Amino acid sequence: MFRKMSCLPEWALQDPKFRRTGDPSRSRDGCRVPIPWEGTAPPFGFSPGQHTWLPMPPEWAKLTVEHQLEDADSTLSLYREALELRGSHAAFAGTELEWYGAPDGCFAYRRKGGGLVCVLNTSDAPVPLPPGEILLTSAPLSGTNLPPDSAAWLV
Repeated sequence: MFRKMSCLPEWALQDPKFRRTGDPSRSRDGCRVPIPWEGTAPPFGFSPGQHTWLPMPPEWAKLTVEHQLEDADSTLSLYREALELRGSHAAFAGTELEWYGAPDGCFAYRRKGGGLVCVLNTSDAPVPLPPGEILLTSAPLSGTNLPPDSAAWLV
């Protein structure tokens, strides 16, 4: 839902790392911006005031919790589905992991005891998924391929 916001103006940066180095890329402030809750303009219901400790861009209107509640493809919906599966599906049993072989830029493991297979594609190209029933993906599949920068849970 929220990646590091890299467009914060330097005047707004407060992180001691930035103040010590003067290098905006070393600041953690982009990860500390307020959560947009509702509405169509900053501060998106986070505060009754007009300003928050770090600025919130107007284009975050589509990222508010209120907006994402109605979107089945939103990050909020993905996380809610993941939490529900994790709490109710037998595939999550067990505490040990077994690593699978995977293409470069990918990670895959199986959870011993329950059988869940988790695949993460950090490469720049789609990768084939192992066989199994797909429980959840973080992005639409391209046939049976997992697109770049996405993950899948299978059993």
